[in-house]
Amino acid sequence: MRNSNKIAAMLLAGGQGSRLKALTRDMAKPVVPFGGKYKIIDFALSNASNSDVKDIGVLIQYKPQLLNEHLGIGAPWDYDRNFGGLRILSPYYTEKGGRWFEGTASAIFENINYLDMVNPEYVLILSGDHIYKMDYRELLDVHKENGADCTIAVMEVDWDEASRFGIMNTNEEGRIVEFEEKPENPKSNLASMGIYIFNWKVLRRQLVEDSMDEKSSNDFGKDIIPKMLDENLNLYVYKFDGYWKDVGTVRSYWKANLDLIDPDNELDIYDEGWKIYTKSLNLPPHRIGRKGDLSDCLVNEACVIDGKASNSVLFSSVVIEEGAEVYNSVLLNNVKIKEGVKIYNCVVASDMEITEDIGNKDDNHVYLVSEEGIEEE
Repeated sequence: MRNSNKIAAMLLAGGQGSRLKALTRDMAKPVVPFGGKYKIIDFALSNASNSDVKDIGVLIQYKPQLLNEHLGIGAPWDYDRNFGGLRILSPYYTEKGGRWFEGTASAIFENINYLDMVNPEYVLILSGDHIYKMDYRELLDVHKENGADCTIAVMEVDWDEASRFGIMNTNEEGRIVEFEEKPENPKSNLASMGIYIFNWKVLRRQLVEDSMDEKSSNDFGKDIIPKMLDENLNLYVYKFDGYWKDVGTVRSYWKANLDLIDPDNELDIYDEGWKIYTKSLNLPPHRIGRKGDLSDCLVNEACVIDGKASNSVLFSSVVIEEGAEVYNSVLLNNVKIKEGVKIYNCVVASDMEITEDIGNKDDNHVYLVSEEGIEEE
């Protein structure tokens, strides 16, 4: 298999995303709708495509049907190639039985044959559940310049939040001297983004050794990175200063969607030089009725707006009837807001019909509305 730029990406997309509650009841977190027309995984896939990464393996596990359907053969991201392209990698049976991915490192190890076939010089490890734009070529350049065995993308977080992350302590040259997993008293605020680039020969040896360690949890952050530090290998950081969100909770998901409405948002989904690609639906245009009133909204195809919406994200085929009002909300596909109903600060799951008021203008709560009821955060 040809690999002209010597880099292969492995995209971890099997996450359950249980903190998103009803949103991940029928699907893995990476395929949860986001931003009016996208899926969360589209951002990592688009970053890889825009960064000229030719080979990408997508590792799936939890409720993969909708994710498989969305990925297809990778055409929206230009991965439907004769050489390289997108490969869906799922757990499989061997003569020793079924082998589920036990941790992030385990997931890569179980697909070591795929990487051996691609035979890259560098392996890029990505997560399928983050919202950001990053040129991975810049990460690779820093990795090469430092003569690193592994380079970890990090970003500065607020000091009062640093204890929630894996923290990298570095020297003046950016070499990692210590890794702390969710430290109570962090020495640094450089948080790991879960994005790594490894020299493949080094990573391969680490994965094989880790697989034979019965005490290992088979995780990059808990096992592979600390072991490489103990062996005094060259680990460096790549400091990222753009927009990045782990939409792991309903509130963070709601907030990240609404961030897209801000014209000064660093993510800028309108950037022609770095497009976010997705599998598009064949739907008619949206329609604004005579009494329709929209302000600061993202509106996708096939919406029919006869009421009012403000500071909201409307996915495809949303209906807001006359007299209905929607504020600071995210309405997923095929949601209908009935006549006269007012909602505030809501995330409404697909195919819901809302017939009663939810929240009020002075309310600071976020409401997840689904077939399971109304949940408050």
